[in-house]
Amino acid sequence: MIKLSKGDKAPDFFGINQYDDQVSLADFKGRKLILYFYPKDNTPGCTAQACNLSENIEKLKNTGFEVLGISPDNQKSHLKFIEKYNLGFDLLVDESKSVCKLYGVWGIKKFMGREYEGVHRTTFIIDSEGTIEKIITKVDTKNHTDQIL
Repeated sequence: MIKLSKGDKAPDFFGINQYDDQVSLADFKGRKLILYFYPKDNTPGCTAQACNLSENIEKLKNTGFEVLGISPDNQKSHLKFIEKYNLGFDLLVDESKSVCKLYGVWGIKKFMGREYEGVHRTTFIIDSEGTIEKIITKVDTKNHTDQIL
């Protein structure tokens, strides 16, 4: 796994969102970005996290932030997730896990004595110049906005 740190240049990425629009890190140049990686649409923790960010989207935007979520789910799953919870931001499709691997969040996980590969829930706060300001690895899904701000 790649190990990124505060002060590192955020790796550039390219992908598509729920509407099949191209999205890259360069699209956010000049703006601060909350780039959050999560395991799966419509699961309890991922839903709590997405809803917390969406409920606070105006507060985040007023502080200069844009939000982008990334998971290995497909476009159809992302679109349903956004529509079901009226999320106020885009979700990037990463079925190949290439962006997850680029940011070092794809790896071995353990649950109930079982090992498997998956996304380590992680949030990167990226400044307007593309530098990582903060990395949150112990995400409080229900209070994630407070962790960010």
